[in-house]
Amino acid sequence: MAMIGELTDVQKEIVQTVRDFVDKEVIPVANDLEHADTYPEEIVEKMKEIGLFGIKIPEEYGGLGEPLTTYALVVIELARGWMSLSGILNTHFIAAWQLETFGTEEQKQKFLPRMATGEIRAALSMSEPHAGSDVQAIRCKAIRDGDVYRVTGTKMWVTNGLRSGIVMLLCKTDPDAEPASRGMAMLIVEKEPNVDKMPGLEIPPNIDKLGYKGVETTELIFDDHPVPVENLLGGEEGQGFYQVMAGIEVGRVNVSARAIGVAQRAFEEAIKYAQERVTFGKPIAHHQAIQFKLADMATEIEAAKLLMMSAAQKKDAGERTDLEAGMAKLFAAEMCVRVTTEALRIHGGYGYSKEFVVERLYQDAPILIIGEGTSEIQKMVIGRQLLERYKI
Repeated sequence: MAMIGELTDVQKEIVQTVRDFVDKEVIPVANDLEHADTYPEEIVEKMKEIGLFGIKIPEEYGGLGEPLTTYALVVIELARGWMSLSGILNTHFIAAWQLETFGTEEQKQKFLPRMATGEIRAALSMSEPHAGSDVQAIRCKAIRDGDVYRVTGTKMWVTNGLRSGIVMLLCKTDPDAEPASRGMAMLIVEKEPNVDKMPGLEIPPNIDKLGYKGVETTELIFDDHPVPVENLLGGEEGQGFYQVMAGIEVGRVNVSARAIGVAQRAFEEAIKYAQERVTFGKPIAHHQAIQFKLADMATEIEAAKLLMMSAAQKKDAGERTDLEAGMAKLFAAEMCVRVTTEALRIHGGYGYSKEFVVERLYQDAPILIIGEGTSEIQKMVIGRQLLERYKI
């Protein structure tokens, strides 16, 4: 299928490298790893080797320095093989982007080179048990005490929560600020990977999920946990809400790309099966009802790609993209649910079997209409931006 814009030779090479890696190393084992809910240690090591953890980190800090569009194309390929891999990469990518965009030079020098190689990996912690889409309702506090902040509170739905070496933590340094967003900050919490208990921080066991397995999703329980003052992102309090929402904006491009990858794989499996499965004397692909499904699936995937690439290219140009990223995320996520459902229907009873890939894809899709803001939140963002842009 065609892609918006002309890809550079480097982009083509990177995408082909990742596609070959996925076909060879991921697709043969993804179903087994997903069903066993097993973290893909060996695959992650190979992702490090081919430079995926530093794909957008500037070259001066050891990364590849590629634009958001390249990263989005890589995510499509990873999600086509196994969506959990793109999840392992996503929060690391957002954290690196936040450090590159808002961090002090000292913070960049300290963290980005090791993040580029995957030596340390990052998590993003925003949600809490009572605060998801309503970000300003968070209660996690970071009270300054001399040269440290003391963090207390419970965070929820933290991807890479256990294995990460740093956590970009959204918290309140001024709980009484009005509006609440003015009292927020982001702290760079350093921790020991794979350690579930340390002074002032406990990481409970992985949360069991419908799909999206193999990637850890945890709580973080802080109790007077010390974080050095120099780990305040950007060195200024009161900027956390803006910093996290800007990160989520690029994260929405990631979710769009994930949705496209999952849907693309579902379409590939469905059109292959439709040409193999025979009913009433002919392959079901020759029945008009199935052709209509395939036509809708392919058209929606292509439309989602165009929306996603448009948002990514605009972000790469340094423009505000909350409208475009919201549109891309909304359409792509809902599209993925529709396409995986149609792929399951085309497979009939076999689509409900764990022996077929569409069962896994069908269970992975729902997280996309929730993560990085629900579809309803996207509509609110889009609506507000439309009213602002078309104000009379």
